[in-house]
Amino acid sequence: MRLHYLPIALLVLASGLTGCVSREPAPPPAPIIIATAPARPPKVGLALGGGAARGFAHIGVIKVLEAQGIVPDVVVGTSAGAVVGALYASGNSGFEIQKLAHRLDESKISDWSMPDRGVLKGEALQKFVNDAVAQRPLEKMKTSFAVVATDLNSGERILFRTGNTGMAVRASATVPGIFRPVLINGHEYVDGGLSSLVPVRSAREMGADVVIAVDISAHTDNHPVRGTLDILLQTFTIMGQNLARHELKEADVVIRPDVGAVGSTDFLARHDSILEGEKAAQAALPQIREALKKAAGG
Repeated sequence: MRLHYLPIALLVLASGLTGCVSREPAPPPAPIIIATAPARPPKVGLALGGGAARGFAHIGVIKVLEAQGIVPDVVVGTSAGAVVGALYASGNSGFEIQKLAHRLDESKISDWSMPDRGVLKGEALQKFVNDAVAQRPLEKMKTSFAVVATDLNSGERILFRTGNTGMAVRASATVPGIFRPVLINGHEYVDGGLSSLVPVRSAREMGADVVIAVDISAHTDNHPVRGTLDILLQTFTIMGQNLARHELKEADVVIRPDVGAVGSTDFLARHDSILEGEKAAQAALPQIREALKKAAGG
């Protein structure tokens, strides 16, 4: 072989040897596992509206929801709704609240005084609530709870989420002219119904995906309005209803107990109010289930 053919021969030999070498097939790529968080159940909010003595209807609503296993993650109350909401959020069941309601002596929460921006101090109501919730502050409730009141000077809706539970409830239920305004951190507060009769927006602000609102501000066509206190309470109810019409549109379900025949100061009709709350909640169950199913992506 001539020397000038030697490089070509070597190249051919090298390529032939390379082609004879077997190679292991490359392993398939490892599957990529993307961890997905489990779907979170919808957060349920219960917005309990104001309505004085008609507030006992909230108890009936709570009893029915409990019986169906519908337990709210968030409870917000205005005025009478704040009273019932505090008792519920502290850990009392609907039946336990009903027992408290039937044993309630109205005179024990009425601390009359000489007229001074109000004929009732409201301190007795504050004590009753704090005793009933075992002195728990708002942030220590068993269920996330908040109370709506109205700033007397600015007219703004204020949402209390921390602090003295009884004092916040007292502020929320302070009907101007009846109760003295409540002074908290340099501000005076009055009835939450003046700024948010049924606190749907507050429940949303607290993270509720599904809001069940309870409106007890029924028209009282069947019940005569007697006395100064009845007139005042009815006046505030009418004012609050005009605001509530817009806010209630933001609720997923609105429960309206038929308490139009119950007077604002008729505390003796508590049993009737509770029954009306039960009836209205039963009727709303299909709508509540549908709202929960929709929120869960069903």
